[in-house]
Amino acid sequence: RDSQHADIKYSSKWKKWKKASSKSLKKVLSEAKGLSSYLVLWRHEIHSIEGTFGTGIQSYFSFLRFLVLLNFVIFILMFSFITLPTIISDYGLFNSTVDNISLKNIEYNCTIYEPSGNKGLVYFYTYLQDLLSGTGFLELTRLFYGYYTVDAVWISVMRYNLPLAYLLATFAYLALSLLCIIKRSVEGFKQNLVHDADPFQSYCNKVFAGWDFCITDPNAARLKHRSLQYELQMDLEEERLKQKIADRTIKEELRIYSLRIFINIIVIAILSGCFYSIYRVTVFSQEKSNVSIRNDIRTDSDISNTNFLANLLVQYLPSIVITLANFIGPQIFSFLIKFEDYLPAFEITLTLMRCVFLRLANIGVLLFSLWSQILDCAADKCEPCGYNYKLYPCWESDVGQEMYKLMIFDFIIILAVTLFVDFPRKLLVTHCSCKLVQWFGLPEFRISDNVLEIIYGQTICWIGTFFSPLLPAIATVQYFIIFYIKKISLIHTRKPADKPIRASSSKFFFLAVLLIGLLLAFIPVGVSIASIPSSKACGPFRNFNTSWEVVPDTIHRFPKGLQQVLFGMASEAFAVPLFMV
Repeated sequence: RDSQHADIKYSSKWKKWKKASSKSLKKVLSEAKGLSSYLVLWRHEIHSIEGTFGTGIQSYFSFLRFLVLLNFVIFILMFSFITLPTIISDYGLFNSTVDNISLKNIEYNCTIYEPSGNKGLVYFYTYLQDLLSGTGFLELTRLFYGYYTVDAVWISVMRYNLPLAYLLATFAYLALSLLCIIKRSVEGFKQNLVHDADPFQSYCNKVFAGWDFCITDPNAARLKHRSLQYELQMDLEEERLKQKIADRTIKEELRIYSLRIFINIIVIAILSGCFYSIYRVTVFSQEKSNVSIRNDIRTDSDISNTNFLANLLVQYLPSIVITLANFIGPQIFSFLIKFEDYLPAFEITLTLMRCVFLRLANIGVLLFSLWSQILDCAADKCEPCGYNYKLYPCWESDVGQEMYKLMIFDFIIILAVTLFVDFPRKLLVTHCSCKLVQWFGLPEFRISDNVLEIIYGQTICWIGTFFSPLLPAIATVQYFIIFYIKKISLIHTRKPADKPIRASSSKFFFLAVLLIGLLLAFIPVGVSIASIPSSKACGPFRNFNTSWEVVPDTIHRFPKGLQQVLFGMASEAFAVPLFMV
């Protein structure tokens, strides 16, 4: 009995200590979490925006912060596994040496690669052109694929396989992006299901739980009042339209469906025109650029005869046409949707999806145009290299330059619109009492348009990172600056939309479109890795027919048993079900 009492006493002390230590640990973790919240990027700025303009606009800036952090992580990943080993080997750190790629059974013509370097006295605007287009001195830096011609880096006795690391780092940044988007989208999806579960519940949510208690600004409160009033009016209008649809005669339905078919034919014609224009200008730009720039060694006498603006215009022609298509297309879609007689909510969704398709498909058409030139094998242009080596001795760097130009031009447009359109318009509205000027008023800060803008840029970054490993660093800096540009624009030159989208719906929509952009990025990167012959004049995969061949080549060096396991995992019987899951 005494031993039982001792056990009970010991057990109770253990439980008390365990309970006390658990409380202490929870308290420490809670305090650590509270302290870490002060380290969150733009915490104060985003809370201030939320208090002034509501959660809808706040969700856009939170989304922009997510992309800044995601690109920074991707940059760290690519820099650590691809760029850093080459820096270590170049400077001989840690007793490191390098094994350059020794070419095996490759025709000499395939190995000729002479980037358009600058020799002699070079004018300043030549450097500016190179900076904007990724040619010249930039083409020879670590920014582009063509620089990495190392087979292995020896750090002491350890052999670092750079081609394999390059490929695995590419898979890693795509997988990391996918996991981050899925993890973040789960919360928005749950909230979206709750809001869309039942119409009556939606009314109750608006009436009894629709107020945004984060708002502290009187103007924002009035805006929120109008927003709730607009949402209730739209709900009532939607119910009225549903009743009107139910009461339609067969003749009216035939008229509506005929009109919708006709309008969709117009939409398809507009999309086809945009795609064809992008294809033609890309082919023209590539041919002119390769003839006038790439094959020339530029000296001071050559440059004096070169029209700087004309060269720059030719190189940026695809970017200009894509930007014009991205601007004009949505305006036409917004006008045409009014005649299709859809419900208001579906009108917004359909217009947005058409705009998403236009923006992302434009990138796809640009890449298709490049591939058609790279694989243009008419008149034996591809013999014996497997690709058009005369125009594209290092085609991966060429694709990287196109993605680089798209990102730079996109940023220039965002900056130019704010400085040269929004600010002058703000001054006119503020200081001019003309009725026409006051009727135009300040432009609205449309959340959906701004989100599509940065998702377009992020898709370019995902595609371009394989061809330009340091592109995520440029995207990180670009989105960091865009945050402040958009913040200044929101506060000083634009007004919040009178018809805002709900924060919970917007978060899920942003991530759903971002996921579409990522899935689109998988296609060109996958095709470039698995199907198109790798350049024999540059890059880490010079000795392989395709970039993917480095994987089986590495596996063949493993023990037989491990080889069978890995090849079994790579077979269709295993890979396809895994991909579906």
